[in-house]
Amino acid sequence: MQLIPTSIPEVVILEPRLFRDERGYFFESFSEQRFAELVAPTHFVQDNESRSSYGVVRGLHFQLPPHAQAKLVRVLRGRVLDVAVDIRIGSPTFGQHVAVELTEDNHRMLFLPHGFAHGFSVLSEEAVFQYKCDNYYAPEAEGAIAWDDPALGIDWGLPAEAIRLSEKDSKHPRLSEAPHLFDYSTVRHL
Repeated sequence: MQLIPTSIPEVVILEPRLFRDERGYFFESFSEQRFAELVAPTHFVQDNESRSSYGVVRGLHFQLPPHAQAKLVRVLRGRVLDVAVDIRIGSPTFGQHVAVELTEDNHRMLFLPHGFAHGFSVLSEEAVFQYKCDNYYAPEAEGAIAWDDPALGIDWGLPAEAIRLSEKDSKHPRLSEAPHLFDYSTVRHL
């Protein structure tokens, strides 16, 4: 597995080494030991999977402490644009984002530590998305910011008329209006 840095140092891309032959391919999608060597010791406790159709935008979601979640995300089928937004007040990259195309063909994974909002847009006809979390889902800790906040400047890679949102995701506050975010000085740094 190879680590690829992004413009925000704590958010990294992981690219597995594929072994291909005439039968297909094999790769190790996760090793806690290797992940600790490349990124940081992280114990994932929950795996989630979603299936979405073209034009769906999910996000930008997070969980607040003490239920904050680091996530390792990947695409099993299809193609998405995956987005991580730094929501750590006081961070040198506060309000900045990383956008990475994850596909079933590139097998890349994106790691988001605590203090980042997460979302993705589906660029293929359908996408199956999987993510590992280092903390359990806690509805009372849910937080979110608007996917289309102009201050974030995210290009979701979709024409406006194709975008499909849940009712809940269409009503999140802008980053500047979010009632709860992370404090850079107290968030767990990996």
